[in-house]
Amino acid sequence: MSLRQHLLNRCLRLTEKPFLARANPQILRATMEKQARLFFRGPRGVRADWRDLPGAGSALWLTPSRILESRVILYVHGGGFVFGSPETHRAMVARLALLTGARAVLPRYGRVPDAVFPKPAEDVRAAWDALRQMGIAPQDIVIGGDSAGGALVFDLLAQLCGEGAALPVGVSAFSPLLDMTFSGDSFSKNAESDVLLPAVRAAEMARLYLQGQSATSPRASPLFADFNNAPPVWLTVSDSEILRDDSQRFAARLQEAGVSVTFEEAHDLPHVWPLFQNHLPEARATLASLADWINALPRDRADEN
Repeated sequence: MSLRQHLLNRCLRLTEKPFLARANPQILRATMEKQARLFFRGPRGVRADWRDLPGAGSALWLTPSRILESRVILYVHGGGFVFGSPETHRAMVARLALLTGARAVLPRYGRVPDAVFPKPAEDVRAAWDALRQMGIAPQDIVIGGDSAGGALVFDLLAQLCGEGAALPVGVSAFSPLLDMTFSGDSFSKNAESDVLLPAVRAAEMARLYLQGQSATSPRASPLFADFNNAPPVWLTVSDSEILRDDSQRFAARLQEAGVSVTFEEAHDLPHVWPLFQNHLPEARATLASLADWINALPRDRADEN
């Protein structure tokens, strides 16, 4: 553990975790946006532009100064379906774009209380469809997300698998939320060790998002979905997170379905630690690991339907 990791954990436990346990959605949104502007700084050499996606609204495009390939990263931000935005995740994804030489696109999607299940997932599907309408081949698209964005990413993948549709070349997630029933042992066992997420707030978040819909629905909890013929998947989570078991169980489920899975479990890092890439060496190491995985994905353009 680096000294910066130790200090960050202490800071998050003393300040951010209590704040997340009590703040309302409006305050959470405003505070996250402000903190991102103050603390999350991306690397130089990446241009940011807002552009419309056909039928999917505006999205933030990140283009590295040196594009090495035609690949596009479709990245879905987290935030408990309540807060977060393309801007809060811009710095982290810009570093990933620079490491891979790929363009990245971060779409907007509806958030609670303005949009509830399944509207956010429909917005993410619209972003995928828009990229395809723009002529971007599925084998040129890598999908990624974090936390609640991970739920939306794997819901999209399950939809595509179920339809027998063209699939992305790979899918990745940082600390994904995959089980809205919160049935994993880590949800209670790591309630204290998780330095950021307050387990006591989860039921409220689920209630606001699901609005009476079943938490066991595969659309709400991708842990219960089918992923036959899915492309390679890369997952990472910290062993101290309440969501640790979501990724552990999901990796095992994917492997049982014959999916190629790369699963990296880190030690005592905060939820979605790559966001702290300009402060934390462990965050930069994780982004470099993901970039290596993306760069090693196949470039076979045979299936572009």
